[in-house]
Amino acid sequence: MPSEKTEILYRQLLKRGYSKPFCEEVAYRNMNTDYTAERMLSYLSREGNPAIEDLVDEMLAILDEREKFAEKKKTEHAQAVINDVYERGL
Repeated sequence: MPSEKTEILYRQLLKRGYSKPFCEEVAYRNMNTDYTAERMLSYLSREGNPAIEDLVDEMLAILDEREKFAEKKKTEHAQAVINDVYERGL
């Protein structure tokens, strides 16, 4: 079940005149977390009614940023485990 932010994003995209399949792809398949949906909603509020190409570029940038953040958290966790091993041993 989509989050409330994802539903809002879907409705905002439809309201701006994008096709239903496109709106579903963006909102439900790609911007399907509160964080990504909120970022896209912020973009839409600044840009109004961007061209599809610009909207897709922004979506890809948001997804890339999310992926980098997740990778950073994994690396930080791995480093914390290594530090613990160094301090306490196996």
